[in-house]
Amino acid sequence: MAELKKMRTALVSVYHKDGLEELLKKLNAEGVEFLSTGGTQKFIESLGYPCRKVEDVTTYPSILGGRVKTLHPKVFGGILGRRSLEEDQKEMSQYGIEPIDLVIVDLYPFEDTVKSGASEADIIEKIDIGGFSLIRAAAKNFEDVVIIPSKAEYRPLLDLLNAQGAQTTRQQRKAFAERAFAVSSHYDTAIHGYFAQ
Repeated sequence: MAELKKMRTALVSVYHKDGLEELLKKLNAEGVEFLSTGGTQKFIESLGYPCRKVEDVTTYPSILGGRVKTLHPKVFGGILGRRSLEEDQKEMSQYGIEPIDLVIVDLYPFEDTVKSGASEADIIEKIDIGGFSLIRAAAKNFEDVVIIPSKAEYRPLLDLLNAQGAQTTRQQRKAFAERAFAVSSHYDTAIHGYFAQ
């Protein structure tokens, strides 16, 4: 089998928690550490798993009514840092940036909010920024990072974990990245459609 890369730290920040329990259980059993925000962090801890707060890593609280939680160099540096590039590794060490190997995120329900007949203000608040950026960053760095961009990908990751533990091949990571860009493309198209109407 091609060179396997191990998942050691997972950033989990999801809007929809349903279907996540089985995946978290398996990841925890495989020794993967959790890093999370707000409601997701409380959910993970409610299942009995240790979970570090993103705020403890960034030293910033969630600000602007939750609009800014994960948008920080210690989060994005951990995702985008190239493990094979010595210069990146030096900078990560210099700035105390820890690598993040798995990102599990989903996006605010923009389309459902539009369909519900919500006000423009409510619809605008459902334009995801942090989650969208996390998806793109993790997918871009598929050489080192696994991206799970929606709950539709929980089962494929769980099947993979059951088959080979908390490690992935480059081909597997690239396949997750491809599907992640499909998710982000669909999401942006929906937002454009709303603004264009």
